[in-house]
Amino acid sequence: MEALKARIERSWAGEIDEDAVHEVLDLLDRGALRLATKEDGAWVTHPWVGQAILLYFRIAPMREGSYGDYLYHDKIPLKTRLVEQGVRVVPPGTVRYGAFLERGCVVMPGYVNLGAWVGAGTMVDTWATVGSGAQIGRGVHLSGGVGIGGVLEPPGARPVIVEDGCFIGSRCVVVEGVVVEEEAVLGAGTVITASTPIIDVTGPEEVIYKGRVPARSVVVPGTRPKRFPAGEYSLPVALIIGRRTASTDRKTSLNDVLREFALPV
Repeated sequence: MEALKARIERSWAGEIDEDAVHEVLDLLDRGALRLATKEDGAWVTHPWVGQAILLYFRIAPMREGSYGDYLYHDKIPLKTRLVEQGVRVVPPGTVRYGAFLERGCVVMPGYVNLGAWVGAGTMVDTWATVGSGAQIGRGVHLSGGVGIGGVLEPPGARPVIVEDGCFIGSRCVVVEGVVVEEEAVLGAGTVITASTPIIDVTGPEEVIYKGRVPARSVVVPGTRPKRFPAGEYSLPVALIIGRRTASTDRKTSLNDVLREFALPV
């Protein structure tokens, strides 16, 4: 892998080694390589993998293709190996070549872009989008219309990461390299960017996070007033209103959370 990394880095700086680029894309498609990995408890992004994806766009020709009656005209083909990898994709769900889904994933009529990695048993529900390079954990539910942002530029920028066991409610948007830690729950319509204040309001004083939703947090959309020269206006924030119980089973805990906090999903 170090030799492959060196070939990609040389390609980024000069003449493109097309064989190296195709090798990286094949490894991504088979799940043998990821844009970001968790090492010693921290997420690490691998810039050279992002470079390879961008180089692939340079060398791949536009072409017309088809899968049955489905026609496309693009640089990136659709993913194959679905049966081999044990993945269910419901028409017109779309998974691009270079994305990887572990066994037991279900993609309803949603979209998974290249470079993304989706863990076992995760549901990508109707019209949910997993952006390029996003890393989605195991046993996650991305509800209808969820938007998980993608990132490829600049190489080395952290992708959006949703860790194991999370529940992301309908029409949520998570972008700009935000990390949603294990078993967190986002209520419907929550929007989180790198600059969105994520405010824990469960204690006597607020605690503010940015770019990270703490593990097992229960989060809903909120607003906070801010004064401008033209007057005072309410800006969007995300509010942590509780925690999932660590000692309970994930499924039971999630059901309890939805009942206790009356969250829309």
